[in-house]
Amino acid sequence: MANTYTQIHIQAVFTVQNRECIIGKQWKEELYKYITGIIQNHNHKLLIINGMPDHIHVLFGMRPSQSLSDLLQDIKGDSSEWVNNRKFLRSKFSWQEGYGAFSYGKSQIQQVIQYIQKQEEHHKKKTFIEDGNPTVWD
Repeated sequence: MANTYTQIHIQAVFTVQNRECIIGKQWKEELYKYITGIIQNHNHKLLIINGMPDHIHVLFGMRPSQSLSDLLQDIKGDSSEWVNNRKFLRSKFSWQEGYGAFSYGKSQIQQVIQYIQKQEEHHKKKTFIEDGNPTVWD
């Protein structure tokens, strides 16, 4: 398809099994680089990757030569195997089944990038006092 032009921007979000906060600060950048490599090896274009100890956001330009579900299966399967082979954790690492995937137009990309960049700020826990009892909110 020599004259094919697409502009497909996808944000995928996936979580650690049981939402455990186990993606370590010491190795998260390595994990992000590994996932970046998977996306690029499938000829998609990574725009940003970031996350928290229990989940990851990935925004990428997607080529229509591969289905989204196949790409996410490759990302999650290959990256969990990579984490386990490097023995970053004492227990087995795995991603939770499923994912969220959201499409965006070109005019929305900068806003999504900023949202992903500010994950720590977005998820900062706040404590509220209600009826004399502290309540923690994400």
